[in-house]
Formats: sequence, C-alpha cells, structure tokens
Amino acid sequence: MSDFFKELAKTLAQRWIGLLFVPGALFVAVALVGVRLGHAHALDLSMASQVFTTAATSIAGRAGTVQAVVLVAALLAAAGVGLLVQAMAPVTRTLWLGQWPGTILTARRVRRWERRLRHRQELEAAQPSEARSASTQDEIDRATARMNAVAMARPGRPTWMGDRIHAVEAIAAGRYGLDLPFAWPRLWLTMPETARAEISAANGAFAAAITVAGWAWPTLLLGALWWPALVMAVVIGTTGWVRGRSAITDLTSLAESALDLYGCALATAVGVETRRSTGPMEVDEGAQVTAIFRKGR
Repeated sequence: MSDFFKELAKTLAQRWIGLLFVPGALFVAVALVGVRLGHAHALDLSMASQVFTTAATSIAGRAGTVQAVVLVAALLAAAGVGLLVQAMAPVTRTLWLGQWPGTILTARRVRRWERRLRHRQELEAAQPSEARSASTQDEIDRATARMNAVAMARPGRPTWMGDRIHAVEAIAAGRYGLDLPFAWPRLWLTMPETARAEISAANGAFAAAITVAGWAWPTLLLGALWWPALVMAVVIGTTGWVRGRSAITDLTSLAESALDLYGCALATAVGVETRRSTGPMEVDEGAQVTAIFRKGR
C-alpha cells in the first residue's frame, strides 16, 4: 500500500507541475514584464528584454539568502496563481454546462432545433421510406446532422455543452424510462472496468480542458494593465473551449453507449426481471428500476 501511495503522490505531483505550476511560473514572468511595459509600451520588445536583463542582473548580484527568498517568492506566486485557476474551475464548468438561468438563450436554441426538426420531417413525409431515393435519403441525413448540431434532443440548457448532458438524461428518461441522475452511480458500479476506464479518460480530458480555459481568468485580469493579455486570454479560453467540446462529445457518447449496453445488467442487479439478458432495458423496466433508486424521493 505504501508503494501505491508513493506512486499516486508522484502522479499527482506530475499533474500539478504540468497543468498548474509550470503555467503559473510562466504567467508570473509574463505578468511582471507586462506590468512594467503597461499599455503605452505594450509591444516594445527591446524594453521587455531590458526588464528581463535588469531583473536577472539585480538578483544575480544579491546575496545567496536574498536569491533564495526571491526564488521562494516566485514559487509561491506561481503556486498561488495555480490555486486561483483551480478555484475558478467550477465557474468555468458552470458556464460551459449552462447551469445558470438562461431562459432566453434556451428558448432560442429550442426554436432553431424545432425549425430543423420540421424541415427533416417535411423531407421524410414527401417520400415514404419504402419509395425513397438515395438522393432524398442523403438530404434527410444532412438535415438530421444540422438538427443534431444544435442539440441531440430537444434543448433544455442555454449552452451546447449543457445540452449534450441534457440530451443523455432526456434519452435515458424517454427511451429507457430511467432517471439518470439517480441511476448513474448504480450503473457505474455494474459496468466492466474497461467501460469505466474509457469514461474516466473522457471525463479527465474534460477536466483538463476546464483547467486550460481557467488560465484565461488571471490573464484577463492582467489585461487591465497590459492589453496584449486580453488577446492571450481569448486564445487560451478558445483553446480550452474547443477541447472541452470535443471531450464532452466523447463523454456523453460513452455515457449513452453505457445505457445501451448495460441497461439490462443494471436492472438484473437490482432484481428487476427483463425481457432480454443483455443490452438496453424497456421503458417499463426502467420505470421499475427508477422507482427502486428514487426510494420515494
């Protein structure tokens, strides 16, 4: 067990250094230069070089004790910025997943989705499936893809990422009769290790994307004193957001796949008889499972 905890500590230390400490040290260095340059000399490279040279010369000429104090102060500053980024992670996650009042944005997304749904339904009604040409089917597929680009189910959140989560919950309730927030911890315990590893990896990628985007917050604050930091904040935030969309796509696809593959195993685990031994459960079976999990709540 002691070896296990040593390896775990080493892994956590590596993650801290890679995701927080090294970017924190870089941010502190950029911030010191940016504050000295200000808005007036924001892009003055010669002045930036002079700031670095002066600082390095000044520190090198001091006593060893002073150099140690400066090093410790720099390390603490880098760690402090890293902790700030960690503290802002829930804010970033909340914004991305649409866990905030957004009635107007949600209604707008619903209208877009319903427009594209009606267009697809009109195409399907124009040519029944038994007499449908290949070109019409391609057009229907493209219309479906445009609809799914808005949301995989009727929108219920003000953001695209939030609707990916909402869609899985809606599919679980509508197709399988399952209340996913109550059922997910139990479903997790019935999955094989390989499935849990895939979902954990996708969740880890989403968490890493949040961390990357989190660096936009302190960079945005620095922009009040040095305007190029505003551009950097936009680039950092956009990079994290793009990675987050990719990760949430993988995560929700895997979660929906788990419902399809292990629904009956979940029902069997709690004593609900199913019509098949493997695969997804039926709506009435899911309703029974949900009743067990909710316990009247």
